[in-house]
Amino acid sequence: MNIYQSPMSAGSGSVSDIQAYEVTLPVIPEREYHITEYGAVGDGVTDNTEAFRLVIAACADAGGGRVIIPAGVWLTGPIVLRSRIELHVEAGALVTFSRNFDQYPLIASSFEGWQAVRCQSPIDADGLEDIAITGEGVWDGGGEAWRPVKRSKMTASQWKRLLASGGVVEQAGEDEQIWWPSQSALDGTALAERLHREKVLDVAAYQGIRDFLRPNMVSLRRCTRVLLDGPTFQNSPAWNLHPWACEHVTIRNVSVRNPWFSQNGDGLDIESCRHALVEQSVFDVGDDAICMKSGKDAEGRELGLPSEYVTIRDCTVYHGHGGFVIGSEMSGGVRHVRVMDCTFIGTDIGLRFKSARGRGGIVEDIQIERIYMKDIIMEAISFSFFYANQEGSARGGDLAQEVSEETPVFRDIRISEVVCAGADTALFVSGLPEMPLDSVSIEGYSVEARTGVQCAQAKHLQITNLQARITEGPLIHLHNCKGAALEGIRGMGADGKLLLVTGLDSAGIVCREADADTDGRQISVGPEVRNGVIIRR
Repeated sequence: MNIYQSPMSAGSGSVSDIQAYEVTLPVIPEREYHITEYGAVGDGVTDNTEAFRLVIAACADAGGGRVIIPAGVWLTGPIVLRSRIELHVEAGALVTFSRNFDQYPLIASSFEGWQAVRCQSPIDADGLEDIAITGEGVWDGGGEAWRPVKRSKMTASQWKRLLASGGVVEQAGEDEQIWWPSQSALDGTALAERLHREKVLDVAAYQGIRDFLRPNMVSLRRCTRVLLDGPTFQNSPAWNLHPWACEHVTIRNVSVRNPWFSQNGDGLDIESCRHALVEQSVFDVGDDAICMKSGKDAEGRELGLPSEYVTIRDCTVYHGHGGFVIGSEMSGGVRHVRVMDCTFIGTDIGLRFKSARGRGGIVEDIQIERIYMKDIIMEAISFSFFYANQEGSARGGDLAQEVSEETPVFRDIRISEVVCAGADTALFVSGLPEMPLDSVSIEGYSVEARTGVQCAQAKHLQITNLQARITEGPLIHLHNCKGAALEGIRGMGADGKLLLVTGLDSAGIVCREADADTDGRQISVGPEVRNGVIIRR
């Protein structure tokens, strides 16, 4: 097992005693089964689906063991795992999954926070114990056969080649075209949405839109003691790695790759899992890279399975919509998460927290430290609770709505020792007026960005030891924030303002900067801000 010490908070800012936090590894019998002994041929042409089925069945019937896949190119349909089995892809082995959709039966699965009917995943496991995928080989999901592609994300020559491959084109608005692999894939959105609204999970009702129901590449559902160690997982039809409702998940030394333009091309989505460790892995993907989820809206709240006791460390993210992400499907809650010693290079957003009204759920006790970022396209750190399926961070308004079980709650989040060499925005917060972001502490943050701190609708915010170099606007802009404390702020506002406070609901802004009101360090308030809101100490 993996055991290390981690302070686990009881929530609302109080930290409990240090506890032993363990992730138990799978126990695999020491028996080996070679796929070549069951008729497999590694020529990249022979269909090895039956060979994989036979070798896994023989291994499982014997009580489990290790299935060896040697160097070669191994074409296959979906692989269904069984308990106490390790798939070991040796160096030089490339497993490629078939582009024939008929080989992927429709099954009850999970996608984007809901129970759903999808095509069976290339690597599929449900209700298993003690499973592993190891080795230095490569798993390729054949995602180019499944994914829609936006013309705006391709060069002219790439688009021309894509059209020549077949498929159909949808005109999506005045300026955008989307390629789909077939007409049924294009038509699938409307029918899938209707069936979901009607809560239809009968597989037969979805047969006509099979092409639309592209699977996640590795789907692990309700499994216990899982290990992914060593391989490259790439080119997934939808999400790449998706453990759902699993316990004791270890992911280490893996490389997760998708084209930057891949629709829903997430790297790792840990959803409703308990006790997980992700370490020493590299992500370069088309959507969020390392993401925490726990179900969506009413269904997620009713299921009530949080993602909890998760540690992510020593990972590198290149392209991705977010480096480390929580949400937007977090309705069952996310808590007791530790992220440390990670590097994000050229990522759209670095640390990303996102949700929306209707989700509900509580995100709390999140500790993030020693994060190193370079050339972040948008926000280095983002909290946005007006998510609307867009790549960036959505801005919200000041009109409050009634608080209910549908109101998401984010609180008790501590971020420290962060360096960002280049971003559009240093820190962005767009909280809900009726449920502001609560008890966030940012300490020891060095950042170079176009704009500084833009924070709306937060309470009990602490920013300590911030070194910011910005080229536009005020260093810090707080809008309708309550109980904020600023101390050890170094840097100057490009417009001459250290701090700008706006919003009628602003209150209790404590500024401990002795040199405030010097050149480039002015404190300014909007005309609507009440007297006495800023407290200087």
